[in-house]
Amino acid sequence: MSNAAFNLPVSDSPKILLVKLSSLGDVLHNLPIVWDLRARLPEAQIDWVVEEAYVHLLEPLRSRAGFKGIDRIIPFGLRRWKKNLFKPSTWKAFFAFRKALQASAYDVVIETQGLLKSAIVCSLAKKSPNAVVAGLANATEFSGYEPLARSFYTQSVQVPTQCHAVDRSRRVMCSALDWPLLERSDAPQFYPQTFVQNIPKSLVQGLQVPYILCFHSTAREAKRWSNEHWISLGKDLATRGYQMVFPWGNAAEKSVSELFASQIPGALVPPAFSIEAAFSVIAGAALTIGVDTGLTHLAAVLDKPTVEIYCDSPLWKTEGYWSNKICNVGDIHHPPSIQEVLDASLKLLN
Repeated sequence: MSNAAFNLPVSDSPKILLVKLSSLGDVLHNLPIVWDLRARLPEAQIDWVVEEAYVHLLEPLRSRAGFKGIDRIIPFGLRRWKKNLFKPSTWKAFFAFRKALQASAYDVVIETQGLLKSAIVCSLAKKSPNAVVAGLANATEFSGYEPLARSFYTQSVQVPTQCHAVDRSRRVMCSALDWPLLERSDAPQFYPQTFVQNIPKSLVQGLQVPYILCFHSTAREAKRWSNEHWISLGKDLATRGYQMVFPWGNAAEKSVSELFASQIPGALVPPAFSIEAAFSVIAGAALTIGVDTGLTHLAAVLDKPTVEIYCDSPLWKTEGYWSNKICNVGDIHHPPSIQEVLDASLKLLN
């Protein structure tokens, strides 16, 4: 669709700032609006403020020869700064961040998190006269939201209380630019196909092909699938010739992974790996099975075979709906059975 079909707020080449700071899954589900913007405004400047821990998620979208994506990634170090609030180096880093943020005068600022810290970033940004600053007018169920954030917007966007994370971001974007709402039939794009196709396969020590990644851990205990279920599933898939791999992120998670590996023949507890390395580990897997957590969602947005397990979070909030390579099982307060996860796994492996 041509730009002429839309009521552009400034010009065909506005300067746009996206503010989505964290966390891993939330950043991933915000990626499609980069490509939605590019499709209609190919000459726009698109910058993104993100927590520094998640910069690696955005690097593949940085504009380069062959395509235009994100022009500038502006790292935000709030988590680190809070730990060293009274050190001169912290304030030096903050002022450097503010300088980078104010290097451009933005015509459109799109804040899709609905938190005060994100809204304050919007207020710090340099803006053109009559700039649009759009954010959420209300909470969606089971999501963090701080109503005071609305006072920093020029445009507060009402969204359904049950709204998928991708759809929510798209609604704020469309409102900011006075565009018609995008439907789910407008399939979201996350990463450039050339990037996905060329991700190097993992060289993590001990991995044997074919292997299945199992992301069993998450920040909230209630979202976990039971240990007994993971062990039973792992034993079944191991007998079919797959190495079961149980990554971890901290000492407690490593202990659980080691428990699983001690009872599943040939299972591996790999060394800790970074988000950047996760791309390669996921790319080399025959299948990823995981609970509702960021690395499971990374597999889904990379369009790799993925079984997403929902135990204590609603399916509608983050389910992978954009590909037949994704199976979503369970729902809030209804963890899936071992057989449901096994059937979904074999469907994607066959």
